[in-house]
Amino acid sequence: MKHIIILGDGMADHPVKRLGGKTLLQYAQTPYMDLLARQGKTGRLITVPDGFYPGSEVANTAILGYDLNQVYEGRGPLEAASIGYHMAPEDMAMRCNFIYIDNGKIITHNGGNLQTKDGDTLIKYLNDKLGNDQIKFITGIQYRHLLVIKYGSKHLVCAPPHDHPNEEWKPLLIQPEKGWEDVHEPIDGSDKTRMTARETANLLNGLIQKSQKLLTEHPYNRERATKKERQANSIWPWGGGYHPKMKKLMQLYPEIKTGSVISAVDLIRGIGYYAGLDIIKVPGATGLADTNYEGKAKAAIEALKKQDFVYLHLEATDEAGHDGDIDLKIKAIQYLDHRIVEPIYKEVSTWAEPVCIAVLPDHPTPVEIRTHVKEAVPFLIWYPGIEPDSVQQYDEVSCVSGEYGLLRLNEFMKNFMSLK
Repeated sequence: MKHIIILGDGMADHPVKRLGGKTLLQYAQTPYMDLLARQGKTGRLITVPDGFYPGSEVANTAILGYDLNQVYEGRGPLEAASIGYHMAPEDMAMRCNFIYIDNGKIITHNGGNLQTKDGDTLIKYLNDKLGNDQIKFITGIQYRHLLVIKYGSKHLVCAPPHDHPNEEWKPLLIQPEKGWEDVHEPIDGSDKTRMTARETANLLNGLIQKSQKLLTEHPYNRERATKKERQANSIWPWGGGYHPKMKKLMQLYPEIKTGSVISAVDLIRGIGYYAGLDIIKVPGATGLADTNYEGKAKAAIEALKKQDFVYLHLEATDEAGHDGDIDLKIKAIQYLDHRIVEPIYKEVSTWAEPVCIAVLPDHPTPVEIRTHVKEAVPFLIWYPGIEPDSVQQYDEVSCVSGEYGLLRLNEFMKNFMSLK
């Protein structure tokens, strides 16, 4: 049996008064997810271990069956792997967002939906102005880029910008982690040590403030300012870490001989890289609601013809949640249903070799909160001939009654891969 996980990032939500007290999954028209729920089995999954922030890098790694206490190094190293930057032992890599600040507050975490070509221009500009032998700014995708600090400490308290919309930015500046303020951490395999956390935080906060002056002066932002459009007028580093020590997925689950990851998001590709999965890049995949759904579905189907396992990630639902856009998130959920789940189900259900399909989010991103929350998410599992449970539709409420009950962390992957 082959296996595919279809993940709608941040797809789960809370009841919304405007929708008659329904969640967005309950309200949206999702006939194919509901069909798979009726014909399959459902449950809920805790995707974030105790002591961890409910970030996509945490939840997706846990869904794939990894112990975060052993492998977690933050977003930066995952995104470094995705874009082809090979970390040296002394490197500390961080996600580097472009954000929009106005009147002292973080307005958007995405620089006004910055496009990759403009992000590339701005990140190269900053590297030219601020980069040196110790500091590197490296192009990623859209507003998501990479900042590498040689000899930097990862022991920092950072505020992910998507969690702080409409909040003042100055109180959110980077702080050294308690107990690590003045520690010079040794570097594995070397007699050298890292900067202290305090020194690293001071360096990064200086870069944030220098970037604001430089970016405000850049022609891209000047033009947007004249049009009264949102700008990419500050960097915001977070999610730092060192080179991860992850086993290949094939070592954890012998049922997987070959596999692929399909995503427009660097951190998901980075997880896939360290997990030993092939990274499939689909033209027109944007991470937003305008992504190439048909291209992603086709790529997943073609990968399943040759491989045992596919991890198909859709980001649009999460972005709409962070923007607080109810209508767009509903549309993104419905797109996922009829442009991803429907064609994949219709294709693989005709194959001689059975395919097991799972659908789930990594975490909720409620539109009325606009940030990730640490709550169990609904999931469904379907394959030809599975004995269904009593659940009739796929949503946060219905799946409470599912036969799988409430699973934790790697219990999902163990159950999923045991279906042969």
